[in-house]
Amino acid sequence: MTKVVENKGFAKGLELKTRQFAVRIITLSTKLPNTPEGRVIRNQITKSATSIGANYREANRARSKADFKNKIKICESESSETQYWIEVILDTKWLSREEVNSV
Repeated sequence: MTKVVENKGFAKGLELKTRQFAVRIITLSTKLPNTPEGRVIRNQITKSATSIGANYREANRARSKADFKNKIKICESESSETQYWIEVILDTKWLSREEVNSV
Protein backbone atom coordinates (compact mmCIF):
# COMPACT_ATOMS: atom_id res chain seq x y z
CA MET A 1 0.00 0.00 0.00
CA THR A 2 2.79 2.45 0.85
CA LYS A 3 4.47 1.86 -2.51
CA VAL A 4 1.24 2.73 -4.35
CA VAL A 5 0.97 5.98 -2.38
CA GLU A 6 4.64 6.77 -3.08
CA ASN A 7 4.16 6.06 -6.79
CA LYS A 8 1.11 8.31 -6.94
CA GLY A 9 3.05 11.09 -5.23
CA PHE A 10 5.93 10.64 -7.66
CA ALA A 11 3.52 10.63 -10.61
CA LYS A 12 1.79 13.82 -9.47
CA GLY A 13 5.16 15.50 -8.91
CA LEU A 14 6.34 14.55 -12.39
CA GLU A 15 3.08 15.77 -13.90
CA LEU A 16 3.75 19.15 -12.29
CA LYS A 17 7.37 19.22 -13.49
CA THR A 18 6.44 18.35 -17.06
CA ARG A 19 3.79 21.09 -17.06
CA GLN A 20 6.32 23.60 -15.69
CA PHE A 21 8.76 22.50 -18.40
CA ALA A 22 6.09 23.13 -21.06
CA VAL A 23 5.53 26.64 -19.70
CA ARG A 24 9.28 27.33 -19.69
CA ILE A 25 9.57 26.21 -23.32
CA ILE A 26 6.61 28.37 -24.31
CA THR A 27 8.35 31.32 -22.64
CA LEU A 28 11.60 30.45 -24.42
CA SER A 29 9.82 30.18 -27.77
CA THR A 30 8.58 33.77 -27.51
CA LYS A 31 12.23 34.88 -27.64
CA LEU A 32 12.79 33.29 -31.06
CA PRO A 33 12.97 35.57 -34.09
CA ASN A 34 9.70 36.44 -35.77
CA THR A 35 10.83 35.12 -39.16
CA PRO A 36 9.34 32.26 -41.17
CA GLU A 37 12.15 30.00 -39.91
CA GLY A 38 11.78 31.18 -36.32
CA ARG A 39 8.03 30.57 -36.41
CA VAL A 40 8.59 27.01 -37.68
CA ILE A 41 10.98 26.23 -34.83
CA ARG A 42 8.68 27.96 -32.31
CA ASN A 43 5.80 25.77 -33.44
CA GLN A 44 7.86 22.57 -33.44
CA ILE A 45 9.46 23.02 -30.02
CA THR A 46 6.20 24.15 -28.44
CA LYS A 47 4.33 21.14 -29.81
CA SER A 48 6.96 18.60 -28.72
CA ALA A 49 7.56 20.13 -25.27
CA THR A 50 3.88 20.44 -24.38
CA SER A 51 3.25 16.91 -25.62
CA ILE A 52 5.61 15.46 -23.00
CA GLY A 53 3.42 16.44 -20.06
CA ALA A 54 0.15 15.73 -21.81
CA ASN A 55 1.25 12.21 -22.70
CA TYR A 56 2.71 11.62 -19.23
CA ARG A 57 -0.61 12.61 -17.68
CA GLU A 58 -2.37 10.21 -20.04
CA ALA A 59 0.12 7.46 -19.14
CA ASN A 60 -0.83 7.84 -15.49
CA ARG A 61 -4.42 7.16 -16.49
CA ALA A 62 -3.58 4.24 -18.78
CA ARG A 63 -5.95 1.29 -19.00
CA SER A 64 -3.22 -1.32 -19.12
CA LYS A 65 0.51 -1.76 -18.65
CA ALA A 66 0.92 -1.88 -22.43
CA ASP A 67 -0.97 1.40 -22.80
CA PHE A 68 1.21 2.95 -20.08
CA LYS A 69 4.42 1.79 -21.79
CA ASN A 70 3.26 3.11 -25.14
CA LYS A 71 2.50 6.55 -23.74
CA ILE A 72 5.82 6.67 -21.89
CA LYS A 73 7.58 5.84 -25.18
CA ILE A 74 5.79 8.81 -26.74
CA CYS A 75 7.06 10.98 -23.86
CA GLU A 76 10.60 9.78 -24.55
CA SER A 77 10.26 10.53 -28.25
CA GLU A 78 8.84 14.01 -27.65
CA SER A 79 11.60 14.72 -25.11
CA SER A 80 14.23 13.76 -27.65
CA GLU A 81 12.60 15.97 -30.27
CA THR A 82 12.47 18.90 -27.84
CA GLN A 83 16.19 18.44 -27.12
CA TYR A 84 16.84 18.46 -30.87
CA TRP A 85 15.04 21.80 -31.30
CA ILE A 86 16.97 23.29 -28.37
CA GLU A 87 20.19 22.20 -30.09
CA VAL A 88 19.03 23.80 -33.35
CA ILE A 89 18.26 27.05 -31.51
CA LEU A 90 21.73 27.02 -29.97
CA ASP A 91 23.45 26.08 -33.25
CA THR A 92 21.73 28.92 -35.13
CA LYS A 93 22.75 31.26 -32.31
CA TRP A 94 19.20 32.57 -32.10
CA LEU A 95 19.58 32.29 -28.32
CA SER A 96 22.64 31.80 -26.16
CA ARG A 97 23.04 28.88 -23.81
CA GLU A 98 22.55 31.32 -20.92
CA GLU A 99 19.25 32.50 -22.39
CA VAL A 100 18.08 28.93 -22.90
CA ASN A 101 19.12 27.94 -19.37
CA SER A 102 17.52 31.02 -17.80
CA VAL A 103 13.95 30.01 -18.63
